[in-house]
Amino acid sequence: MKFSFSNTTSRRAFLIYGTISILVTVISVYFISNLITDLTNKTNELSASRNFVKKQEIMTMEFSKLLEHEMQIKHLLKISSSKNLLSNLEILSSIQATDSLVANNWFQINDGQIHFENDTTSAALKKDIRDFTATNKAAQHINTIVPQGRDWAWRIYFKSISPDGTIVRYGYDVNLRLLHDYFSIIDVTTSNYAFIFDEKGKCIYHPETSFIGKNVYDIASIQSSDTIFTKKSDYVKRTTLSEYLKLDVIRFTKKMDIKGAKWFICVSFPKDVIDEDVTSIKKYATSIYSITTIMLLFIFYLFTYANRRAYKEKEIVIKEKNTLLVENEKIIKEKALIQLQQLKEQINPHFLFNSLNSLYMLIGSDVKTAQKFTLNLSRIYRYLIDPPEKNIVLLKEELLFIEKYIFLQQTRFKEELLFSIEVEDEAALTKSLPYLALQIVVENAIKHNMATDEIPLRTKIVIKADKVIITNNLQKKQHVEPSTQFGLNYLQSIYNHYAKSDFEASEKEDNFVCILPLIDIHS
Repeated sequence: MKFSFSNTTSRRAFLIYGTISILVTVISVYFISNLITDLTNKTNELSASRNFVKKQEIMTMEFSKLLEHEMQIKHLLKISSSKNLLSNLEILSSIQATDSLVANNWFQINDGQIHFENDTTSAALKKDIRDFTATNKAAQHINTIVPQGRDWAWRIYFKSISPDGTIVRYGYDVNLRLLHDYFSIIDVTTSNYAFIFDEKGKCIYHPETSFIGKNVYDIASIQSSDTIFTKKSDYVKRTTLSEYLKLDVIRFTKKMDIKGAKWFICVSFPKDVIDEDVTSIKKYATSIYSITTIMLLFIFYLFTYANRRAYKEKEIVIKEKNTLLVENEKIIKEKALIQLQQLKEQINPHFLFNSLNSLYMLIGSDVKTAQKFTLNLSRIYRYLIDPPEKNIVLLKEELLFIEKYIFLQQTRFKEELLFSIEVEDEAALTKSLPYLALQIVVENAIKHNMATDEIPLRTKIVIKADKVIITNNLQKKQHVEPSTQFGLNYLQSIYNHYAKSDFEASEKEDNFVCILPLIDIHS
C-alpha cells in the first residue's frame, strides 16, 4: 500500500489515528489473554472432575465384578436338587478357583462340613474360616478385610436359601496384593491415582502396596469430614499433600456403590500438572501480547514489509493446518483402537464366565446343544482375537458373528430373549460397518433392560440399502452398573474417521433405536 500526504496536518492526523488504533488493539489483546487464562483454568478443573467420575466408576465396576458369584450361587440353588447340590457347588467352586485373584473359597450346606476348594489351605487358615463361619451363621452378606500372613484379603461371605429350605453359606477371599497387581495392568495410562478404604479407615486398595491394611487416617491427610457429603454434592474436593507422590494434589472423595460394603474412594490429581497447564497458557498469552505489540508498531512504520511477512506467515499457517489435519486423523484412529481394546477387555472375562456356566448346565441335559454351543463359542473368540486392520468389516461377516452370539445368549436366557433379522437389500451385505458394531448394540440392550418369559426383550435387526437399524423394546432395569460408554464412543470414533454423520442411538417412544450407517469403501 502507498500513502501520500498533502500537508503536515494530514500526517499528524494519520499518526494520531494510528497510535490510537495500536493502543486499542494492545488493550484488547491484554484482556483477551487474561480471559483465555481464566477459561483454561476452569477447563482444567472441569476435566479433573470428569476424570474423577470416570475413575471411580471403573474402580466400582471392577470391585462389583468380584461380587457376581452370589448371583451364580442363587441360580444354582434354583436348578439343583438335594442329590446333585453338593456336586454342583463343587464344580462352581472349582471354576471360581481358576480366578487368579481368589485366594481361598469354601462353602457349607446347612450346618454340615465346610468344603474347601484349595487343598493347600493351611490348617490355621481353615480354623480361622470355620470360626468365622460359625460366628456369622445368621449374617446374610459380609464384606470385610482380614489379614492372611504378610498379605491382606477381602473376604466376601453370604448366605442363600434354596426353594426346599436348604441353607448354603459361601465365602471366598480376594488377595488384595494380587488385586493391586491387576489394577496396575489395566490402569497404566492415567495421570491420577486412587485408593479405597472402609468406614473404619482401613486401606483396601492403594498403588503403594505397603499402605494396604493400614489406617488411612494415619498415613494420609484424610479427615473424617471428607466422608460426610451434602445434598448438593455426593463428593468432597480439596487440595492436600499426597502421602504417595509427596506433592500437592487435588483430591476427590466419594462413597462407592458396592453391595454390602460401606467403602470410600479417593482419586488424586497432581496439582502441579493442572497449574503447569495454566502457567503455560499465561506464558503463551504474554508472548501473544508482546509479539502483537511489536508487530503492530512494525506494521505501522513498515507497511510494505509487513504485507510480505503476512503472506509468508499465511503459507506457514496453511502448512501447519494441513499437518494438524493429518495428525488429527491419526489420533482419531488411535483413539478408536484404544476404545476397541478396552471394549474387548470388558467383554472377554465376563462373557466367558457366563458362557462357561451355561455350557456346564447344558452338558448334563442337552449334549447336541452343548456341542453346538461350544463350537459357536470357539468361533466367537476366534473372531474377537483377530480384529480387522482398519476397524471395519463386511456386513455379511458381522451377521455371521452376531448369529452365533445370539445363539449363545438365547441358549442362556431361552424365551426371555427374542431376536429377528430381516434383510431388505441383499446388496448391502457387501458393504462394511465398524467391527463388533452389532454385538455392542445387542449387548447394551441385554445389559440395560429386563427380560422375562412373560415380558421378553425383543430385538429386531433390519438390513437396508445404506444402513442397519436395530430396535429393542424399552423395559429398563431398576439397578444397573454405571455405563462406561466405551462401545458407543468407539462406534462414534469409527464413523467420524469415515466422515459418517448419520450414526444415531436414541430412545423413541417405548423403543431404543440404533442406526448404523453402512460404509462403502469402494465408492
